[in-house]
Amino acid sequence: MYVLLRYIHVLVLSFITWGTYAQLGNFMGQISTTEGLPLRGVHILLEPDKHLVQSDQNGQFIFDKLYPGTYVIEIVHDHYTTYRDTIRVEAGKTISKNITLHSDSQLIETVDVQRATQTPKSPDQLLQLNRSAMPLQVITRRMIEMMGSRRLDEVLKEQTGIAIVNNVGGGSRSIGAQLQGFGSEYIMVLIDGQPMVGRNNGNFDLSRISVSNIERIEIVKGASSCLFGSDALGGAINIITRYGAIEPQAQLSLNYGSLHIIDATVDAETPFAHQRGSAHFSANYYRTDGFNTNPYLSSGQSSPPYSNFDTQGRIRYQLSKQTYLGTSIRYGTRKSDMTKNWDSEWQGQDKQDERDINYSLSLDHSFRRGIRSISRYYLSHYDVDQFNKWQSQSANSGELSFKQTVHRIEQQLTKNYRSGLNLTGGFGGSLEYMNDQAIGDKQQLATLFAYLQGDKRLWEKLDLRGGLRYDKTSSYGGKLNPSFGLQYYLNEKISFKTGIGSGFKAPDYRMRYLTFFNPSANYLIIGNELLKETLELMNAAGEISEIFHIADQLNQNLKPEKSTSFNLGTQWKPNTSMAVEAGVFYHYLRNQIDAIPVATGTRIGQIYTYQNLPKATNKGIEANVQWQPLERLQIQAGYQYLLAKDLSIQDSIRSGGWPYNQNLHDPKTGQSFAPRIENYWGIVNRSRHMANIQVFYHYKPWNTSSSIRANYRGKYAFADRNNNNFIDRFDTFVPQHLLLNAYIEKRILKDRMKLRFTVDNILDFKHELMPGQAGRVFIGGITYSFRR
Repeated sequence: MYVLLRYIHVLVLSFITWGTYAQLGNFMGQISTTEGLPLRGVHILLEPDKHLVQSDQNGQFIFDKLYPGTYVIEIVHDHYTTYRDTIRVEAGKTISKNITLHSDSQLIETVDVQRATQTPKSPDQLLQLNRSAMPLQVITRRMIEMMGSRRLDEVLKEQTGIAIVNNVGGGSRSIGAQLQGFGSEYIMVLIDGQPMVGRNNGNFDLSRISVSNIERIEIVKGASSCLFGSDALGGAINIITRYGAIEPQAQLSLNYGSLHIIDATVDAETPFAHQRGSAHFSANYYRTDGFNTNPYLSSGQSSPPYSNFDTQGRIRYQLSKQTYLGTSIRYGTRKSDMTKNWDSEWQGQDKQDERDINYSLSLDHSFRRGIRSISRYYLSHYDVDQFNKWQSQSANSGELSFKQTVHRIEQQLTKNYRSGLNLTGGFGGSLEYMNDQAIGDKQQLATLFAYLQGDKRLWEKLDLRGGLRYDKTSSYGGKLNPSFGLQYYLNEKISFKTGIGSGFKAPDYRMRYLTFFNPSANYLIIGNELLKETLELMNAAGEISEIFHIADQLNQNLKPEKSTSFNLGTQWKPNTSMAVEAGVFYHYLRNQIDAIPVATGTRIGQIYTYQNLPKATNKGIEANVQWQPLERLQIQAGYQYLLAKDLSIQDSIRSGGWPYNQNLHDPKTGQSFAPRIENYWGIVNRSRHMANIQVFYHYKPWNTSSSIRANYRGKYAFADRNNNNFIDRFDTFVPQHLLLNAYIEKRILKDRMKLRFTVDNILDFKHELMPGQAGRVFIGGITYSFRR
């Protein structure tokens, strides 16, 4: 431990002192109204290093001793339109600028102002998600800090239209995101534009990712295959890590709380080589004892204890005036050991070790004719070793050793034309290897792709947006995915947006080849293409009790899943302190892949495989409100209504075929009746109603910030209790619930130190069918920033 602390101390000092020899510059100016009157007490923010000053009684301000470089200046005032611009600070010079703020009532370039509030660009990719046809939500770094969150799933669970789902069948080990009714297996997760690999039963585990070095999170809702390919059938979550600091800085953070949670972070960034390069380093360690929400356990956990360590390094260097070389490496490891004890005879043990590494190398060059190019190579690798043991018998155990490696090369190009046309295109290919003990032979999947994204202002108030992508895989041939959208600005306060897009998802190798036994849940799952021969071998060995008729009807070649997403929304900004967004969405999914029972065993309870469902829909409405009634008070609220149904079940109920013709029994009244279409509830794990409200407040005299957030989720189906093959109101449901979280932060020592306290789940809601939801959790923390 002493060696580690000494290493961190030396590392921080190195980052702080690296580059301090650079000559400094100054930036000063004056803020006034259009009538020429000076504005006093206006806050001016200088990004990316978060310098903050206030204008004096003459409207004047000054930033002194700035490192040379390009800064973004932002001024937000209750009664004036937001001002944003860039400045270039030069060594040994003082830059001066007079700034005029326009009153909220003045209609000056209002359409352009709305268009200007776009997502900041990333140095890692040229695709602009705010230009896509699908809705985009952005979570800023400050918003993450004000929530007091530590892991990515904690941030996302408080967002409108997103539900956090726990992989119950896989031992509750992975926490995924459900987006407008799409399961987590349809949501692509990217870090700095690089797709992440490694999923547990389709879930990419969001708790693997610390939020300590996240700059912002971009969420695309709806089919996004036209941007990212197969795994983005239902949407994409792009995580942008911190970058671009102009002055040397570092930060140490430590949190400790309930469940013996420890969350420790070191984060540092510095320019070098006379500002031509920048380097960033981040490391995070997180551990928890896990917890139990199952009242039937005598001891053990329903959610696993684990320790997680991840680190990331990024370097960006300017080779010439128009050329940058960038490289990034991210490494993570996670270990857990979970036990479940019902009594002396019924016991379970579940161990898992995960490792992942992601590397990228990019070359960014701007040509004379306004064409910008990024050439990039990705390497993503994930491997996991899992061991399950049921009771005390080695015969009832299961092991899983899985490795996945993806090599990917991509070329992106973009150009903005004077006519208002902006084009971004790209092409590339990937080679994916999957090695699984259960699969046997090493499998590989080759993919080639090309895409084009564009937007154009047709006339003053209308924007056209579109995208087109072609993917060709070695197993499933080619697939073309288009998207198209329009945004119309009725006036300076009201705009409308509509879009339609398509998506696809090819079956992965686990669905096709994996045979895996889970002893704790006593089920066996067989890859679709191995089903027939596996059942024959098991039957010959006397291990099959019954084979269902549906097993003979299954097509042993799964088809790719397809979806079409449609959205229509409006945005209303009555003034600079309020924004209202509302819209409807409709997702039509075909060939959805689902696990179904095909047999029972003599020792194994259920035997499953995968099949394509003909058609399903997710449809609903979504609304968000942002309101800033006072300069230091911000209120946000959101609501989603969702209907997610398998249309083939509705057709089967209508036709009256078995087993959908079985009478429903009301246990309260004792009455039985024939099922009707309106008795079908919908797809499991989908709530019809979800809502949230977040209140953020900063009390300036004490330099204290706080937040309180409430998240409501309506009841949702958990399992088909009466075995009629569809969800009705007499089945098992998770009850509606409200999660209430609070956070408070105090800054001292000229904002260098932050003291914070977090309470999650204040109401202490727990339920046995929600193994991943802990009870009330208290966490305290401290952060210290090293700056010049």
